[in-house]
Amino acid sequence: MPEKLNLSNLKPAQARKDRKRVGRGLGSGKGRYSTRGLKGQKARSGSHKMRAGFEGGQMPIYMRLGKQRGPYSKDAMPMGPHRTRTVAVNVRDLERFDAGTEITPESLAAAGLIRNTKYDLKILGHGDLSKKLAVSAHNFSKSAREKIEQAGGSITWLRGEPEPRKPKRRLRAEIPQAEPEPPETEEEKVEDPESDESEASEEPESSAEADQASEE
Repeated sequence: MPEKLNLSNLKPAQARKDRKRVGRGLGSGKGRYSTRGLKGQKARSGSHKMRAGFEGGQMPIYMRLGKQRGPYSKDAMPMGPHRTRTVAVNVRDLERFDAGTEITPESLAAAGLIRNTKYDLKILGHGDLSKKLAVSAHNFSKSAREKIEQAGGSITWLRGEPEPRKPKRRLRAEIPQAEPEPPETEEEKVEDPESDESEASEEPESSAEADQASEE
């Protein structure tokens, strides 16, 4: 028969474990240094309340390492937590749909090309497309847009077509070029008769001066 329950045989269903009592003399085995070892920062009070990443006051590693740089625009491809995430689908993956089908993020998710419609969809131009499709997406690459339109299809921007970006550098002003001189007319080419007579009268004088110089 099981022993009758009374105050003398009461005990918990799960064995109890006494807590560690430190600093109660050398005989306890946990006295003197109280399991903290010799001197140092971790032997002091409050040493276990340091924040994560604290390195004792020296320059922490997250400040020593270089930071990721790059564009922060909303249409940039995902390369870090500070950028907008975009799901990419190439035009070659659209060949599985029948001609005349309307392609949307929901239809791509149903076909298994994307996982869900939580993120923006961008159509890229890798591969060939030979079917006429009506594609709706948040963004299109230049080559994808050309291939869809060449196949006879159409594109629809789900958030409106983005405006072209302005050039960052200031363009140099064009240097004004000199206007070409107009060609001479026939009237200008006709020589003045008075000028011909003056040139003819100057020729004998110059020849006479040359003869005098030779005689001397």
